[in-house]
Amino acid sequence: MFKYILKRILMMIPTLVGITLLTFVIVNLAPGGPIEQKIQKLRFNQSESGKGPSVISEEVLENLKKQYGFDKPLHVRYLLWLKNVSVFNFGESFTYEEPVIDIIVSKLPVSIQFGLSSFILSYFVCISLGLMKAMKHNSVFDHLTSVVIFVAYSIPGFMLAILLIVFFAGGNFYSWFPIGQLYSDNYQDLDTWGKIIDRLHHFVLPLICYMIGSFTVLTVLMKNSLLDEIKKDYIRTARAKGLSENGVILKHALKNALIPIATGIGGFFSIFFAGSLLLENIFQLDGMGQLFYQSILQRDYNVIMGLLFIQSLLMMLGNIVSDLAYVFLDPRINFD
Repeated sequence: MFKYILKRILMMIPTLVGITLLTFVIVNLAPGGPIEQKIQKLRFNQSESGKGPSVISEEVLENLKKQYGFDKPLHVRYLLWLKNVSVFNFGESFTYEEPVIDIIVSKLPVSIQFGLSSFILSYFVCISLGLMKAMKHNSVFDHLTSVVIFVAYSIPGFMLAILLIVFFAGGNFYSWFPIGQLYSDNYQDLDTWGKIIDRLHHFVLPLICYMIGSFTVLTVLMKNSLLDEIKKDYIRTARAKGLSENGVILKHALKNALIPIATGIGGFFSIFFAGSLLLENIFQLDGMGQLFYQSILQRDYNVIMGLLFIQSLLMMLGNIVSDLAYVFLDPRINFD
């Protein structure tokens, strides 16, 4: 297993180089880069101050290229960027004029809290619900819950967010839940229990919308996987030995039924960069989705490349973790 993990880690290197090289070329060749934006700003300031025609001298242009590192050929800039990234130095943001890593860290609280909460709750609820639906297959409970989860699946997360705000967050009906930020203005004055309640109060609506996308898929996958397991010979043998139905399912079938679910366990690593632009806009949250979108609009190359590199790295590490989960759930699997 060690050899397999080592091989996968070594394979990550050319994959990361390929992803970052392609992205680096695309973002640097896209029009409207930081130099063009800076030139437009200088011309606007000159015209506003009445200092004559808005002409940018060659000297100023060369200084701008040197300032932003565009005085070197594209391939040289990429190699320099790759060298810096090897020590996790992503440079400075053109927009914020701060180290990229500091900007990313400042946006992480929103993404971590909603990503981690939605990940844990989705798996806990979906595995439990899928288990109950499989045990009560074709019952009234099974049919009713199927209707509910498929209706939920048909509603886009951003549309659900709008409806929840209209009905429950000060729209035209009730004002049960707040929107914007992660806690109230008097958060620091509350005791420990009050802080927990305040956080939960702010989390309810966004968390529902974050979970809605994967909720149905995981539930149906869990149910179908368990139904396939209980039809196998070893389950019939366990029943023939006189074990109760609950004992057969919980002690024998459940562990094997979790193997398809393990595919998404590697997503645990990507929760640190979970972000939805639409949901963050609707609920007025300043997270990774907003940062990535604004960086693209402002052609903040260093932030874009930093986000892409870390996200790609975490996703590949997550795939390795998924493989390890397979081995844990089914020792017969051997990647060596």
